[in-house]
Amino acid sequence: MVLKTFGWSFAVTALGLVAAVLIDGWTAFGIVLILSILEISLSFDNAVVNAGILKKMSAFWQRIFLTVGILIAVFGMRLVFPVVIVAISASLGPIEAVDLALNDADRYQELVTDAHPSIAAFGGMFLLMIFLDFIFEDRDIKWLGWIERPLAKLGKVDMLSACIALIVLLITALFLSPHAHLHAGSADKTETVLLSGVAGLITYLVVGGLSGFFENRLEEAEEREHEEEEEAKREGKQVSAKALVGKAAFFMFLYLEVLDASFSFDGVIGAFAITNDIVLMALGLGIGAMYVRSLTVYLVRQGTLDDYVYLEHGAHYAIGALAAILLVTIRFEVNEIVTGLVGVVLIAWSFWSSVRRNRALAAAEGKADPSADDKTEVSSGV
Repeated sequence: MVLKTFGWSFAVTALGLVAAVLIDGWTAFGIVLILSILEISLSFDNAVVNAGILKKMSAFWQRIFLTVGILIAVFGMRLVFPVVIVAISASLGPIEAVDLALNDADRYQELVTDAHPSIAAFGGMFLLMIFLDFIFEDRDIKWLGWIERPLAKLGKVDMLSACIALIVLLITALFLSPHAHLHAGSADKTETVLLSGVAGLITYLVVGGLSGFFENRLEEAEEREHEEEEEAKREGKQVSAKALVGKAAFFMFLYLEVLDASFSFDGVIGAFAITNDIVLMALGLGIGAMYVRSLTVYLVRQGTLDDYVYLEHGAHYAIGALAAILLVTIRFEVNEIVTGLVGVVLIAWSFWSSVRRNRALAAAEGKADPSADDKTEVSSGV
């Protein structure tokens, strides 16, 4: 099971490390290895959240996520995205931007750093909306009940998540936008932060809304099929349901890719603290992204989220923390170790809470393996 799920990740790791040695010896080997570990530590919460979405998709779309999706993640976000950001922010053509990345690493890093406020505002708002929508939803199973119960009541207010996100964006733009503190030539970024943040919010609403719409349509179609099972055997309902599954899966896949892009922002920016070589950066972050994808599929196939029911909660709290950190980094520098540890601690805490819950249920019900799908409201008691 492990080899089947992580086989491609192991292969890419070996090829990437060999390529690093051939490019610049053992120094490059160490840089790529460090970047891989950095990406995995920063994106573990991404894997948990992705697994919660991916388990709703068919085996075919899970394969698409591991093949086409990984190409987008590795080459799109870890290689092409930084170059595109430089091209847009510096008003350069794509060829000029690539030439700059390969031949003038210092200037390239300077331009990416200057574009960081817009990147952080976009990604921060997208991730913040994911966190807010999660904590404002009334769930049967609650982890930190003393927080989640009152927030679930507040969540009954329409559009509360979007209102809070816009307030956070306004405060961020007014108080955290840099004012010529990065280097000569960097101007007031208030307008840039506002526009980028609104773009992140709109992206979430559009992609998330389409995904939810088609998912609801899919559920309605399945209910109709159960009610009219005999008529659907020869008529077009079965065909239309398959087409609907395709639409639903496509937009869920699109949502996953935008989600992964938002998670990758901090890794791409943080990588410049280690190297400004675009090739080594792509190798290291790409290897890390492969493991994150494989870990996502592993969690789905093992049913880990069903057995450890608070993991998804911990991952979403980590998303909220990452969103806050991204917005703070618009003005202030935050060490990547801090960013990674916050997510790891929250997920480890939620995992341990899940273990304690399972043991408590086993003791109460006299079962060795209690069902994690208990529909009654359960809280960790924390």
